[in-house]
Amino acid sequence: MNRQIRAVEVRVIGPEDEQLGVMPIAQALSLAIEKGLDLVEVSPLAQPPVCKIIDHGKFQYQQSRSQQKVKQLETKGIRLSLKIGQHDMLVKQKQVQKFLSKGHDVKIELRLKGREKAITFKEKAKEVIKQFVADLDGEYNVDKDIQQQGAILSVLINKK
Repeated sequence: MNRQIRAVEVRVIGPEDEQLGVMPIAQALSLAIEKGLDLVEVSPLAQPPVCKIIDHGKFQYQQSRSQQKVKQLETKGIRLSLKIGQHDMLVKQKQVQKFLSKGHDVKIELRLKGREKAITFKEKAKEVIKQFVADLDGEYNVDKDIQQQGAILSVLINKK
């Protein structure tokens, strides 16, 4: 049977993070009980081990809160086409407004295919994106002007 040998003395930290010094475990425990708190070992490998006088329930609650995932805002994407219909444009604009209202950034993309990659169609694609952004309701910032990466034209917008 492997027994763990406990130290006779421990370094004690008070409830307001003040150093109370090295003292016997019994004295540290009676000090914690006197204050109505718990004696918790926070660093068992230190010499001597470090214990802190805290409210253990509150400590556990704070630990669980810090470990919870924080919901991060992300960049949502909307893809347009050069030949998009008016109704489809309205549906996509509603989607963008929903994303913006939740605080997400929105990347609006228009992908050119085949012969649409010619220079004349690129100008028309820029006009489609500009018209789409201009027709959006509400307040928003255009983070970056229309950028072209190969056959994809894109713009990034976010809520003011």
